[in-house]
Amino acid sequence: MHPQDLPNVLSGVPMPLVLIGANERILTINSAAAEIFGTKLEGRPYHAMLRQPEVLETIERTWRSGKTETAQYLGAAGSRQTTYRVACAPIALEAGPGILLSFEDITHVEESSQIRRDFVANVSHELRTPLTALIGFIETLRGPAKNDEAARERFLGIMEKETHRMTRLVKDLLSLSRVESEERMRPGDPVDLGNCLASARQALRPQAEDAGVAVVIEGIDGPVIVPGDADQLQQVFTNLFENAIKYGGRNRTVTVRVSRQEMEPMLRGPAARVDVIDEGEGIDPIHIPRLTERFYRVDSHRSREMGGTGLGLAIVKHIVNRHRGRLKIASQEGQGTTFSVILPAARG
Repeated sequence: MHPQDLPNVLSGVPMPLVLIGANERILTINSAAAEIFGTKLEGRPYHAMLRQPEVLETIERTWRSGKTETAQYLGAAGSRQTTYRVACAPIALEAGPGILLSFEDITHVEESSQIRRDFVANVSHELRTPLTALIGFIETLRGPAKNDEAARERFLGIMEKETHRMTRLVKDLLSLSRVESEERMRPGDPVDLGNCLASARQALRPQAEDAGVAVVIEGIDGPVIVPGDADQLQQVFTNLFENAIKYGGRNRTVTVRVSRQEMEPMLRGPAARVDVIDEGEGIDPIHIPRLTERFYRVDSHRSREMGGTGLGLAIVKHIVNRHRGRLKIASQEGQGTTFSVILPAARG
């Protein structure tokens, strides 16, 4: 191959490529690499462009060993950090040995690994706290409180509460895993939203009565049919109703407003919308973008005291995504919160 043909050949490769010549200067880069490093770099020493020590050391090892070596290069795309796996491969050029650098974007792999690590750490923390409490109470009941009936009853009550919390956590983890595994499979059974909402309200009736909360459903004047999974949609609304009852304040009203839109721009078609509106303290806007993250809580202590696992809204998000819908959250401190579920609706 003639050296003049190199730029044309490299430009046909979508992966960023940088070719270093025997004089340790850049011979050419393709357009994908130019988006990372800029243009007009030919003839410059490679270490003036690649300033990260790990990459420079890897190139030097390749010169010495004559074998392909790999490293990581950290870049930036706007405000987002990117990670590349750099392969430094020795090649024979007309003027002597050279090195071809190829940059594989592995940002999504690194992000997935970080999410898994964070998830394991969070699960470990959520389970460790009640387990530590249980171990402490067991030791106390076998020792100082062995014959103290009042202490025994109190400790057993706390142990029961912690056990129920761990059971809910495991149940939510299994539910989240199942929903994530099915997220690519869009459900298509006809589901009447009115029935889902009525069932969710009935399931939470004891809890609502204990809190003095009325759950009022508006806008249902006939069947509202959406393609979906009835059990999962009921899980969505049960979770949203439960949150509204818990955090909306005692002796208040939770309003569930159903509406139909003939053309929803986000879904490019007809949609059914369910707004779950509480009269609680509201949420600081800074928290709203993160509410559907696993284990994210606005008030960790209050959430745990009320039995929350920190996974409910993550499950809601994944179920709504599976239905190709949208979840919107609107809130102002002191003015309550509205969770809106927008689902593709059957035509006509």
